[in-house]
Amino acid sequence: MATESDREQALTTVRFSDLKPALSPPVLEALSESGFVRCTPVQAEVIPLLMGHKDVAVDAATGSGKTLAFLLPLVEILRRSSNHPHKPHQVLGVIISPTRELSSQIYNVAQPFIATLSNVKAMLLVGGLDIKEDMKKIEDEGVNLLIGTPGRLHDIMERADILDFRNLEILILDEADRLLDMGFQKHINSIISRLPKLRRTGLFSATQTEAVEELSKAGLRNPVRVEVRTESKPRDDLSSSKELASSKTPLGLNIEYLECEAEKKPSELVDFLTKNKSNKIIVYFMTCACVDYWGVVLPQLTILRGCSIISLHGKMKQIAREKALASFTALSSGILLCTDVAARGLDIPGVDWIVQFDPPQDPNVFIHRVGRTARMGRSGSAIVFLLPKEDAYVEFLRLRRVPLEERKCAENAVDIVPQIRTLAKKDRDVMEKGLKAFVSYIRAYKEHHCSYIFRWKELEIGKLAMGHGLLQLPAMPDVKHHSLSVAGFVPEDNINLIDIKFKDKSREKQRQNNLRTKKEEEERCPKPKRERQKPALNDTSNIARKKTGRQRQAAQAIKDEEELDREYRLLKKLKRGAIDETEFEMLIGLETLSEEQDSHGCDKSEKSVRDDRVNLKSSKRIKNKGKSKRPGARNPKRASGSKNRRK
Repeated sequence: MATESDREQALTTVRFSDLKPALSPPVLEALSESGFVRCTPVQAEVIPLLMGHKDVAVDAATGSGKTLAFLLPLVEILRRSSNHPHKPHQVLGVIISPTRELSSQIYNVAQPFIATLSNVKAMLLVGGLDIKEDMKKIEDEGVNLLIGTPGRLHDIMERADILDFRNLEILILDEADRLLDMGFQKHINSIISRLPKLRRTGLFSATQTEAVEELSKAGLRNPVRVEVRTESKPRDDLSSSKELASSKTPLGLNIEYLECEAEKKPSELVDFLTKNKSNKIIVYFMTCACVDYWGVVLPQLTILRGCSIISLHGKMKQIAREKALASFTALSSGILLCTDVAARGLDIPGVDWIVQFDPPQDPNVFIHRVGRTARMGRSGSAIVFLLPKEDAYVEFLRLRRVPLEERKCAENAVDIVPQIRTLAKKDRDVMEKGLKAFVSYIRAYKEHHCSYIFRWKELEIGKLAMGHGLLQLPAMPDVKHHSLSVAGFVPEDNINLIDIKFKDKSREKQRQNNLRTKKEEEERCPKPKRERQKPALNDTSNIARKKTGRQRQAAQAIKDEEELDREYRLLKKLKRGAIDETEFEMLIGLETLSEEQDSHGCDKSEKSVRDDRVNLKSSKRIKNKGKSKRPGARNPKRASGSKNRRK
């Protein structure tokens, strides 16, 4: 646990009461009641800038006090604005964060300070809840400060015409780099486009990416950049004369890495958790399916019985997510199994260890994960599990100012794979969850941002399947087509997976009913076996099907051009008298004159026919306008001249 001196090192000598411009007495009183007297470095830098009408882009280590750094100026700005009359639906401030949990945390931290404002109402807007209830609450009670996730904020702004953003004072983007990930950037751009340009804006993140740089150019007016770094501890292999390197992780954080084969990772994890039963631990996995699987398996292992093990991931219902987070926060010791949904900004007190069973897909998330411990000057530890072929990740992180120390594998770790396979034989739920976790891990591995380090085609899936306790290898297309190594996998003999039953009797009963129904349908309507025929050598349909959209467009453009040229040549022959109108219409596929007379009761003159062809040609040219030019396409000027000559 952290000592008082550790906490003191994370603070500056600047008191909140000494800041200029000065904080109001109600805010200082609320800070004092919460135990805050002195500022952290990021708070001492940012609070005066935001209160002094400056835009800021803040890059500070996680756990450095960024939340108060933007909440306190925001409250003071709203206090000044609330002195002037404003309407109940007039929005003065917006705070956007990437996850529901982080938005809820910001909302709760803000409550004591918002309470010092007499006529300002804040509202939390996150997904997972009924949007109609949010809309009704806004209409009935009004709102002046919105705190929420991009998706729900965007939906509310689309639907609630009653909200007035014209006098907005301040916009805060927390964890800005995550906000700009896929799925968020469109919403962020839409939200910002609805807000007035004359406002104060703050971007806060532990990692300033290129996307954040682009957003700061678009959304901030001459921002002041604030970068707060800690100093890393000197390593034994560094000379004493060498200066301490700037680190992206807190000073009190010690990070280790452990290299082991895929089939031994679960045993090493269980051994680690057993030796740290008295600690509060967060274990990160790559996918939701992996969290579900290990959340079922670990509590059933004899060696971990009695441990509090809680699961949390983004596919859980909102109520379940809130309950899981609240339960783990209240524990003095326990284990939280989670995905990156709990990697950013969450301030969970007393976390001793961060275990990364799977390295994150995005290397920037590594810093956020380990930042759940060693917060505000406290000490903490973290460990990441790596496969032998992933050892380059250590040097990669060191270059990114994240130092790691090696940890040796436990010599006396108990092999738990046989226990896991026994659980899979006895309960179909364990078996199915294991398969899903295995498949989801491989697919997530393919999407790794550091693909030059995490090369999925070199995955030894035989060892990986053993580590997941699988009884047989699944028939995955990824495995078939890319011939990944299956060495090290020992399938269970004399077992039929279809015979494995659910422990839950109601689920097993439903499964048996489904099997009977499926069998009856197959007997009633047997499907004929379809023989796969090889395409003939002269079959051009398959060749055409393999063409890209651009190739098909280019081919169609050539055909249209040839058709127009042919029709134009026939039209010139008609004018010279080389062919008559009947022959002309037959050659270009128009109806005969007799059909025209029967249907319309009149003849078409040479001029009207010629006009029809000119109009047809013009319409086709307009249709093809804007398409990419193909090599050898006709010159537009030449085509225009041809048209004039026809007229």
